[in-house]
Amino acid sequence: MSSAGRGVRVRRLGGSRAGEMRLTRLLRNGAVTPDAMLAEAAARLSERSTGRPVLAIQDTTVVRSEGGGGLYLHACIALDAEDDALLGLAHAEFAWRDHGGKASYRRRPIADKQSRRWLDGADAAARACSSARTLILVGDRENDIYAAFARRPANADLLVRAGGWDRALATGELLSRTLDGLPEVGRYRVDLAAGPGRRARTALVGLRFASVTLKRPRNSVEKTALPAKLTLQAVDVREIDPPAGVEPVHWRLLTTLPVGTAAEAAGIADLYRRRWAIEQLFRTLKTQGFDIEALAIAHEGALKNLVTAALVAATIVQQLVHAREGHTPKSQAPEGDASGAPTSGLRPALDAFSPEDIPLIEAIGASLEGRTQRQKNPHPKGSLAFASWVCARLGGWTGYYGKPGPIVMLEGWFEFQSIKRGLSSLGLALNV
Repeated sequence: MSSAGRGVRVRRLGGSRAGEMRLTRLLRNGAVTPDAMLAEAAARLSERSTGRPVLAIQDTTVVRSEGGGGLYLHACIALDAEDDALLGLAHAEFAWRDHGGKASYRRRPIADKQSRRWLDGADAAARACSSARTLILVGDRENDIYAAFARRPANADLLVRAGGWDRALATGELLSRTLDGLPEVGRYRVDLAAGPGRRARTALVGLRFASVTLKRPRNSVEKTALPAKLTLQAVDVREIDPPAGVEPVHWRLLTTLPVGTAAEAAGIADLYRRRWAIEQLFRTLKTQGFDIEALAIAHEGALKNLVTAALVAATIVQQLVHAREGHTPKSQAPEGDASGAPTSGLRPALDAFSPEDIPLIEAIGASLEGRTQRQKNPHPKGSLAFASWVCARLGGWTGYYGKPGPIVMLEGWFEFQSIKRGLSSLGLALNV
């Protein structure tokens, strides 16, 4: 078993040939499953989300492409709605896709379709975040499923981008025509994150909104199980005077959240904008970090186990990236000291590390500090920001130039795990 990716290699993770073989056997062990890893991640998320406003964001990415199909990974992550901190992983599942079966797809109930993953993710997020103050489920156009609105969890609202097809309304009109005919109610500047082939920029958008009643799809085979109509709020977000050669922003959003003012419509657009967090997670899982698409593992069970472990680790890396500047949740922001700097309320290191890791993080941190102020860790011990600084320095960041990104954090996290493994092996040897 091997991996061609620069980020995650079985040999690198094992630390030696013997370690590589032990890890290979572990990944092939039938008792080791993605479900067990994901259950642990969801349990930790349950603790972190208690009392917080949560955004649960879903999306799907390819793991291994095979002639129009292949192995796909669907994931759901949870963000703090106030400061965008990544709280953890709520759900993930794998699916094999092929290029056939489209003719009978519409005649199948949702339970027999791969699109049920959106409903599964919503249910999993609702369970994991059952103690959250609020829960909003966010999805892209693939999440525009009538059943997803009809069967959304009782403790959650739903916000999705309307799909590539036009929804029929109870009025007899189509959704697109209805939104196109609305007057603009306001304008709003939205920050767009960078992505493949595009730069980060700020776009000026016009806002329209209306209450709409959707008709149940005519081809639905679940007419007795789904309501004939659903009333939702629609928000149309379209860019004004985009730069030359740039595809303009145009989002048609459907939501169960109330929308009665231009400010609330802008709030809906801002919530959808935060989908970038799961795109960044997938980039860390793939080209920007673990490079899972390059994994050369034939054993399906071992491949899924390793990808799931990488997904959990990528979540930690993104937590470290977000914490690098010491973000404090608004609801927990303290008054601060005489200088106005926060003295408490930062994310705890336990968001991403185990209790036994904390002394090691602090010891490594002390060894990395230099004489100048720029080479000292500015964050309080026990905070995730403190641990983020340590991992960034381990990953090669000097503290002087730029901000440490996912690749630097990943290298630092790997280095921390190597140090931890080495000390553990030394401890075992000393006990013999």
